Amino acid sequence: MELNLQQVEDACKELYIRALKLLPDDIKEGIHRLHNKESDSRAQVVLGTMVTNIAVAEREDNLLCQDTGLPIYNIWIGKGVTFDGVLLKQAIRRGCERATTEYPLRSSVVHPITRKNNHTSSGIEMPAIHIDFIDKVDTVEIEMIPKGSGSENNSFLKMAIPAEGILGVKAFVIDSVVNAGGKTCPPTIVGVGVGGTSDQCVALAKRAATRALGTHCSDPEGAKLETELSAAVNQLGIGPQGLGGDGTAFAVHVELAATHITMNPVAVNMQCHSARRSRVSISPQGVHYGF
Repeated sequence: MELNLQQVEDACKELYIRALKLLPDDIKEGIHRLHNKESDSRAQVVLGTMVTNIAVAEREDNLLCQDTGLPIYNIWIGKGVTFDGVLLKQAIRRGCERATTEYPLRSSVVHPITRKNNHTSSGIEMPAIHIDFIDKVDTVEIEMIPKGSGSENNSFLKMAIPAEGILGVKAFVIDSVVNAGGKTCPPTIVGVGVGGTSDQCVALAKRAATRALGTHCSDPEGAKLETELSAAVNQLGIGPQGLGGDGTAFAVHVELAATHITMNPVAVNMQCHSARRSRVSISPQGVHYGF
């Protein structure tokens, strides 16, 4: 299958808008679940307000949050798909820019030094584009994640040493959540990366933070760590919006990579309660949107 770049461009535009308006079902269910078991009355009110905000956004066809975030596009290319990589990236960027200028959206992207905003949600190395490959025939999948600054500002990396062990990893994650407090607009998804190189570890944490609720680390030790950290984080009492309560996080997600014998990097990246994402599958059967 030769990839239709106009389809890609149009889809990347639509994905950005959809991600900002429609919260995935797993996140909506996660908020309801926390609301139903919350013991703190103020936290119940905060979670109830979140539920109302989601309903209003859907009813009014409006944005869930004023922060349109940093645009991230994850692309998975299946077997038998032919494409020009340079033209593919250009198509993705055009789609991102069109969403911002044609819809229109507020651009949150600025030059890192001059702080100039071109009002396109694009700039140097932005949108962030990650390309990987999957074992599907004649299929391309694209995921769009608008990453808000409230959650992204609370990103942490520690180049731990093996002697610190798993207790050192747990302590760093919990300390990171405490330091973030209410600045991440909790309840959050706490993404944890363990292993790899420093940059790979941070990327793993981002991948973990943006995974759907109900998914688990494919490695059994990582899945065990998820369960233990999820329980620990929700005993901190930070609560929704940092105002106290039981529901500090929907879950802690973990992703792992093999690493060097003399190091054990650990990274934390968080996603706020409005954990936005949107996805599309492009194949000879058509263009299909989802989460």
